[in-house]
Amino acid sequence: MLVAGQACLIIALACAVYGIGASLYAATQGQRAWAVSGRRAVYAMAGAAAVAMLILEFAYYRSDFSFALVASNSSTTTPGFYRLTAMWSSQQGSLLLWLFLLGVWSSVILFATRHKLRELQPWATAILLGFGAFFASLLVFGESPFGRSPSPIPSEGVGLEPLLRNPSMMIHPPMLYSGYTMMTIPFAFAAAALITRKLDAEWIRSTRPFMLAAWAFLGFGIMLGARWSFSELGWGGYWAWDPVENASLMPWLTGTAFLHSVMIQERRGMLKIWNVSLVLASGILALLGTFLVRSGVLSSIHAFGASTLGVPFVLLIGAMIVLSIALVVRRAPLLKTEHRLDSLLSREAIFLLNNLVLVALCFVVFWGTFFPLISEAVTGTQSAVGPPWFDRYIVPLALVLVLLTGIGPVIAWRRATAANLRRNLLWPALAGGVLVLALALAGVSGSATALALFGLAGFVVAVIALEFYRGVRARRAMAGEAVPVALVSLVQRNRRRYGGYLVHVGVMVLFVGVAASSSFQAVHDVRISPHQTAKIGSYTFTYVRPTASLHAAANGRLEKISLGAIMRVRRDGGAPVTLDTSKDYFPSQDPTLGPVSRFFDGEATSEVGLKTGALRDLWAAVNPDTSRLAPIIRQGDQVFTKNGAGLTPGQANLFLAEALKGLTASYAKNPPPATFRLLVSPLVTWIWVGGLLILFGAIVAGWPTPRGMARRVSAAYAARVGREVRVPA
Repeated sequence: MLVAGQACLIIALACAVYGIGASLYAATQGQRAWAVSGRRAVYAMAGAAAVAMLILEFAYYRSDFSFALVASNSSTTTPGFYRLTAMWSSQQGSLLLWLFLLGVWSSVILFATRHKLRELQPWATAILLGFGAFFASLLVFGESPFGRSPSPIPSEGVGLEPLLRNPSMMIHPPMLYSGYTMMTIPFAFAAAALITRKLDAEWIRSTRPFMLAAWAFLGFGIMLGARWSFSELGWGGYWAWDPVENASLMPWLTGTAFLHSVMIQERRGMLKIWNVSLVLASGILALLGTFLVRSGVLSSIHAFGASTLGVPFVLLIGAMIVLSIALVVRRAPLLKTEHRLDSLLSREAIFLLNNLVLVALCFVVFWGTFFPLISEAVTGTQSAVGPPWFDRYIVPLALVLVLLTGIGPVIAWRRATAANLRRNLLWPALAGGVLVLALALAGVSGSATALALFGLAGFVVAVIALEFYRGVRARRAMAGEAVPVALVSLVQRNRRRYGGYLVHVGVMVLFVGVAASSSFQAVHDVRISPHQTAKIGSYTFTYVRPTASLHAAANGRLEKISLGAIMRVRRDGGAPVTLDTSKDYFPSQDPTLGPVSRFFDGEATSEVGLKTGALRDLWAAVNPDTSRLAPIIRQGDQVFTKNGAGLTPGQANLFLAEALKGLTASYAKNPPPATFRLLVSPLVTWIWVGGLLILFGAIVAGWPTPRGMARRVSAAYAARVGREVRVPA
């Protein structure tokens, strides 16, 4: 199987190299048959990568430790679900996932556009296969997932990193990588359009859905990572401005900018250089995010550590930057705008300001992320910036962005009158002001920026609610439909517009959750014994009793030891809420450690006690004091070292289990004080609700509209634009 897997990688590389040659020949010689052959090479590359993945997954499922990769990050005690997803927790497996997803999404776009964009397709195919050849080369010549374990083949593997044993974290990488790989598709077609001088809007119309899908996948992946951080890492936060987190955010921001500014190009023929630059930048930043995970140049909990892959990625990203700039500069005369900005009081101007803010946010994130390298290059000393630095610049830019999000939907194209704009914004502005006043009267204070954001978010939601109301009222007037039917018909006939509105509502909900939880979260670190209490505001946390247990895998082997606590939380004497938190200790595979001590010298994870609510989350994480167990642990190691030689493996496991049971019982019977981190985090649930609403809105906006309906919508919208054009200044 190892040979078969490696052969699949070689075949994938060969298909990519052949496809590049065939596509370039077709592009330069006008040979359609060779273009078809190049496209089929993409299908073959995707198929070979899929077979390689299946072979590797089967090895994980069977715990085949002849695969060095399986032995290094899986074990017989790893639960089945995590064995099947452990592949992308490794450097080699994640590279294979990247190649597979690149092949799949490239195949989808090339198949969907096989009868159009014929001049662009060969060049785009060659570029996509170039990415495929790059990743296949890394797998074949550098980080192969099909290396053989040294003899003798181990009977047990190291196991999956305990922190990754979380459902969110196992879905998170495929979502992120789908976003990254999809962003290379608009990049490839943008470069092809520049090369061929075919710079009309056709390539944008064909690839915009893939940019939207990439944006949605990337955003959902970011949200899953934040959820994992909040529920698994034991520090109480969901975003730490970590370099790898930031690397995923940057292409999402530029993708957001493009999805807004492309509407100006479609309607007015403006911002052509800007839009193609955003597409190229998004593709480059997607590769930059992949580079940061693998290079080890910046310290991150999400990175794979130091690697030799940094140099190839730097060369690839450098080549992409140089060629992108060269193409844009050479084709600049062909990218001249068809119209000028008629007025600063127009939708075009608001969208342009929106783009400038989004790019400014991206620049702030980029500068803060790479500041350690920049400072080292300038001063010779590596210095980092923390969350306060990011907040200093991100918060005011976010407030401006929210304001523009509310103005954009109701301001006219080309030129709006101040009176019309005032009429459209009056009630939403009042709604936002009333919301701020109500919150202030309710005692919500301490953060002016949070209150400002709440007010602006209320303003935006009111604007969008009015847009839905006007649309439904118009549908009822025209068709006499009931309100629910009119609402569904309205969205069906203009999914892109109203799906976008749903996305905006989701962003506002998410921003409110972030502002409330970051500005008004109460955190308390305390060391208490059973039956003692700690207070956070009006909440009383009581340490009821300790917990201690052993956990065995499906095959009967000991998997982990859990030491924890039961907490009871009351608010002003109300009904109690129970939180169950623990710290799980996984055994180390270090042969120099004793049979008992290896359970406490290996990896450990925090299992958070969490009670989710609409208004606030109650959160607790325990850090048990195991110092009193140290003499018992040493004694257990000595006994097993002295008497374990004459035991069979089954007997040794049985006696070890009994010893560990006694150890855990000792902790539960005579527990020392434990250290707790206790949180009361308001509205944090709405971050996840907002993220799901953003995903739903993106699906609505990207869902294909039936052809007949699309034609009717286009005609109706053209009439509307015509009316707006005739509005006097």
